[in-house]
Amino acid sequence: MPTTGSVALPQTRARVLPWVAAWGAVFVCSWGGNQFSPLLLMYEQRQHYSSVLVNVFLGVYVIGLAPALLVAGSLSDRHGRRPLLLVGIGTAVVGSGLLALGPLGPAFLGAGRLFSGATVGIAMAVGNSWVKELSQGRFDPRADAGAGARRASLAFTLGSASGALVAGVIAQWGPIPEVLPFLVHIAVALPFAVIVWRTPETNTAGGLPGPWWRQLRIPSAGHRRFTRVVLVAAPWIFGSAAIGYGYLPTQLAGATGTWGLVFATAATVVALGVSSAVQPIAKRVHSSTSARGLTVAVALMTVGIGVVALAIVLQSVWIGLGANVVIGAGIGVALVSSLLEVQRIAGTRDLAGLTGVFYAAAYAGFLAPAVIAAVAGFVAVPVVLAVVV
Repeated sequence: MPTTGSVALPQTRARVLPWVAAWGAVFVCSWGGNQFSPLLLMYEQRQHYSSVLVNVFLGVYVIGLAPALLVAGSLSDRHGRRPLLLVGIGTAVVGSGLLALGPLGPAFLGAGRLFSGATVGIAMAVGNSWVKELSQGRFDPRADAGAGARRASLAFTLGSASGALVAGVIAQWGPIPEVLPFLVHIAVALPFAVIVWRTPETNTAGGLPGPWWRQLRIPSAGHRRFTRVVLVAAPWIFGSAAIGYGYLPTQLAGATGTWGLVFATAATVVALGVSSAVQPIAKRVHSSTSARGLTVAVALMTVGIGVVALAIVLQSVWIGLGANVVIGAGIGVALVSSLLEVQRIAGTRDLAGLTGVFYAAAYAGFLAPAVIAAVAGFVAVPVVLAVVV
């Protein structure tokens, strides 16, 4: 019996490359981060929360996300990827558990979003680095140089789309819509604690000597290419996403009527689905000698925000979906191009740390709907979006 078991385990591992396990962990963490997006309209209509408050719920997880991005990346550069991503699975479960208690009061929603933010922060900084490292060398000798960036960005977009799709469908047609979507996510996420535990570690060298907080300094974050190209584009990635599939559905509530949750779900899935579809070809747009990739991406996202404004003026569902097609294309190019830049710029000791800095800047864009909703009390929404464009 022991002999049979010892033979079967290596055969099972040989069939599935290690990067798939890390990819799946990033997938379920991203699921948890974006399952809230299509539910904004539900909380407005059923819980009678104001537009400003629900958009604050959307953006508040940046408060949990930014520290997690910066600290988790550096800690994983020092202590390894596996233990930090296990923490990420734990915060995913806690976050969805708190969100499931949302009917008891807005405090649970706020706390749940903070934990969801921490989850995504860990997944982006640590999980993406782990996917990249498991997509090269002895772990995956057939992968090309850009495979890690493509796989990591695809895990994020597909996970985010799946979370929004499942939550939106349950909210529209399922029972206990304020609770069940989050219980489903817990059931999906829990098995990955075992999967991550069995995934090979890639960072065994350890970090710099001395206290861990000294490693929070990321030398490559001062690289001119990073500060003048990547950081300029980063906030627009999730800023345009939040406007396209977070804020827009709340502005088309009159046009969508009882199908508002379906539209919110469709807008999210369209944007992230298009983003996933363009990522395999985004590398062709990217250039290491110019800012071509991110210039194209920002141009697409800018046009998309302009189309969002047109959809609001005309109260058109179809124009709104078209806006998310354009925004999704921009997001796909931006994610791949940005991660390729980060992986090229980062030193061997601060890949996760620099990835965290990038995502912290990118996720700051999720605060945009809350700001727009607040300003919209004094200035017409199309005017505000024109200024954004």
